[in-house]
Amino acid sequence: MRIAPDARQSAEERTVLARMTRSSLARAGLTVTAAEAGHPAVTELAHLAQAALRTDAPGGERLARLGRMLGRARAGIAAAPPSALPWPVETAAPGPHLERSVARARNSLPRRDGDAGTPPESTVVAWHDREVGTLRETVALLAAVWPEAHAELGGILAQIALLDGPAIDGFTDFTVHGAVFVRRDRLGPGADALPGPVRLAEALVHEGAHTRCNAASVAAQPFLRPARGDAQLVTTPLRVDARPLTGLFQQVVVLARSVLLYRRLLDTDMGAPGTAAVRSRHARLARSATEGVRTLADHRDALTDHGLAVLEEAATVARESAR
Repeated sequence: MRIAPDARQSAEERTVLARMTRSSLARAGLTVTAAEAGHPAVTELAHLAQAALRTDAPGGERLARLGRMLGRARAGIAAAPPSALPWPVETAAPGPHLERSVARARNSLPRRDGDAGTPPESTVVAWHDREVGTLRETVALLAAVWPEAHAELGGILAQIALLDGPAIDGFTDFTVHGAVFVRRDRLGPGADALPGPVRLAEALVHEGAHTRCNAASVAAQPFLRPARGDAQLVTTPLRVDARPLTGLFQQVVVLARSVLLYRRLLDTDMGAPGTAAVRSRHARLARSATEGVRTLADHRDALTDHGLAVLEEAATVARESAR
């Protein structure tokens, strides 16, 4: 994986991950097709199977429960309507694997000073027709300004889940690989006057970059050398809490790709309805990318040769955008 999107490489990674999913489930006595192995609900079962096999004897209750969960996952896959997009990507309805993922994400949120009582909500909700319409506009926008990103996203995304509530803006979760989560208000105009389709395009590029990084780090070449001792935590541009180096690395990729998206919007005038806001957002992302590159460069000894090559590409994007 590099900064530039690559649909062919991402397809190879998906093939490797599907093979790993099928192998994990086979050890638990469960058989799935290659197509099923690419669905986020089935990917979650592979992770659960790995955990169960470490603690449960073959034929134990936890493994039997996985079989029942697979049956429910298959029923959900069969009941999903055809994609409303030019991509084979599902506008996901609320489902158990997605809801469990959101619960994990909420539990991982950093506590802020003054937090008390019940934490803010964030739940998976159904898509409305107008929201699907905005998503179609976004897909068309990506096809027009960045065909390579459009092609990659259409291959790596299996489900786009919509969130309602203030707790989470968006996220990915390797346990349900292929699903991305986006907060509902990202589909409308922002307080900074960015149009809804532009904001959603950035969200998909952002979460798609995490998805590619997660896949590539397992199915292809690693970006970081094995850590010695406790994982080092560092300050990052996009999070208030300190993150491990892998989190910083992914943020650098996300920011570089996001900068490239806005550069293309400006170069093609596709962001014309909010040109000033698009220019401002590009500048802000470029500053964050420069900060992230500078911090990651301080830890270059922790990167593999592959990771260093990606860092150099991100540094070039940041440097050119600062001119």
